[in-house]
Amino acid sequence: MAQAKTLSSKDFEQVLAYVENRAHAARNRAMLMLTHLAGLRVGEVACLRWQDVTNKDGGVKEEIRLLPDMTKGRHARTVFVSSKLKTELEAYATTAKCVDRSYAFFATQKSIKHGFSANSLTQTLALLYKGAGLEGASSHSGRRSFLTNLANKGTSIHLLKTIAGHRSIQTTAMYLYSSPAQLKAVVELV
Repeated sequence: MAQAKTLSSKDFEQVLAYVENRAHAARNRAMLMLTHLAGLRVGEVACLRWQDVTNKDGGVKEEIRLLPDMTKGRHARTVFVSSKLKTELEAYATTAKCVDRSYAFFATQKSIKHGFSANSLTQTLALLYKGAGLEGASSHSGRRSFLTNLANKGTSIHLLKTIAGHRSIQTTAMYLYSSPAQLKAVVELV
């Protein structure tokens, strides 16, 4: 199976521009941001409830605690919310209606209580990327782009492993993409 496309900043801006003019723009933007700015898996985004993301006063938390049943490997982890992501989530939270803190953070037209399944969210994100004209992009592109971008900025693989919630550095290494321009720049260091 082919790896999800790693998106450039231009690609990401392209999908955000597409989302801006579609139904449920605030919700869809926030879901994309969780994958691109925090590296969440689509299943983790689908599992989020209001109480996971917001405090009782409605403010967005600085850390999102993913419980074992919310993660692929069934290992709890903490997701740190950057200031940029916090602003995005706050913008969404002000447009959405929190009926009950135990309800899904991202409601669907069919279910305000349960929200998206991992499969329906995968399909939704794939349609957004396709609509934006991004070939090869999938629901995993945000996570892969997030980890690659951090690696390209010099983040150690040990930190990337922890942020991604991986148990093995080998798993983390599979996410990282080296562009031809980066490879050329490396050989010029000699």
